Amino acid sequence: MLNVRGLTKRYGDTEVVRGLDLTVRRGECFGLLGPNGAGKTTTLRLLLGLIEPDSGRIELAGLSVPKHAREARMKVGVVPQMDNLDPDFSVRENLFAYGRYFGMKKSAIAARIPHLLEFAGLASKADAQIAQLSGGMKRRLTLARALVHDPDILFLDEPTTGLDPQARHLIWQGLRRLIAEGKTIVLTTHFMDEAERLTDRLAILDHGRIVVEGAPRALIEAHIEPAVVEVFGEGVDAWTHARAGSLCQRFETVGETLFCYTSDAAPVIDVLKHDATLRYLHRPSNLEDVFLKLTGRDLRD
Repeated sequence: MLNVRGLTKRYGDTEVVRGLDLTVRRGECFGLLGPNGAGKTTTLRLLLGLIEPDSGRIELAGLSVPKHAREARMKVGVVPQMDNLDPDFSVRENLFAYGRYFGMKKSAIAARIPHLLEFAGLASKADAQIAQLSGGMKRRLTLARALVHDPDILFLDEPTTGLDPQARHLIWQGLRRLIAEGKTIVLTTHFMDEAERLTDRLAILDHGRIVVEGAPRALIEAHIEPAVVEVFGEGVDAWTHARAGSLCQRFETVGETLFCYTSDAAPVIDVLKHDATLRYLHRPSNLEDVFLKLTGRDLRD
């Protein structure tokens, strides 16, 4: 569904996208992750034909982009980072107007709207105005709107940013249904648990290049020790100097927290239980640990 080779984009002296190669197979959910400034937004705009690359080749839904970008976008659904619903229209009218943008017949749109409202959990809100919707409802409507023309591939740009846990889980439920139905999805997100739950494969992008690519669980197993013990409290500095080197296979101190990475957490926990100045959290390693190891913990603006 998406094939990218040697993609580059430069703004002035800064090369924002640097020789990017990507392949997204039909029916898979592919994650594109990276810190702020990594090149994700520019990459998405290139893939959708909104800007032209300096070099490289993009084939989207079987069509060359940007040469045939308009035709390719007819097969694509997009959920932007910020909701851009029309506040002058009701929920139903937003879906109808968007379908008309794709040249759909009125009867075809009308036939799809009940299914889309049910999918988004908005059947009872069909005639509500946008201002009457919660943030989670707006996000679900934006997702339903992207499906109105039954696209072959969906681009989701941080679909759950700003939502509470309940709304996030409802969005995830809808996305799992789409994946089960065989839709192809390209997902960008800053929530590593979201990527770990939803994606079949993912790529971590930094400074315009792909740092690593693969299935979430495979990346965790390849790059991070199985267990993590987070240690914090008044005595963490002293404990780090006295114990971390002998008990942890690898450790990092971030602010007032020590991250102890190990294959066996039992000896670490046994020592910590007898230190009243410390608190700790024991957990399995996850995709966020991989992300931070490969892209660093420095704040990106």
